[in-house]
Amino acid sequence: MAADKIVLAAVAGAHGIRGEVRLKLFTDTADNLARHARFDAGGRALVLQNIRPDKPGTAVARFENIVDRNAAEALRGVQLSVPRTALPALADGEYYVADYLGKTVVDETGTVVGKVRAIENFGASDILDITLDAGGTVMVPFVADVVREERDRLIVDRAWLT
Repeated sequence: MAADKIVLAAVAGAHGIRGEVRLKLFTDTADNLARHARFDAGGRALVLQNIRPDKPGTAVARFENIVDRNAAEALRGVQLSVPRTALPALADGEYYVADYLGKTVVDETGTVVGKVRAIENFGASDILDITLDAGGTVMVPFVADVVREERDRLIVDRAWLT
């Protein structure tokens, strides 16, 4: 389920009064955004003027034509994406979260149990957030001992699905 656009950040809100925005990063560093001049922001093109790291997982950015706090605040919640073709090739063990969102999850018998809703990371390792077909959700570590990938689905050890 390859997405043709990859979301790199989301606008968390305004920063100051001169049009800067705070960004929540979905990539390791602000430098990964700095290499792109233009972002798709929900159908609107935003041209990056500058970006600097802030607290871990965040950055502060300025975009063309966003000149005051009101314009910056109007971008709150907007996701910034780039075409997949603009991104570098992935190294072994790396992946784009977009490739897993909505992916079917089965147990080791092949029974469909749900779909991937999100991938989180609270510090130790990536965690799959799975919406269960039977209702509710479950989070499982996204590690080889628990999850295997096969074609267009993920196989999760049943012991983790309760």
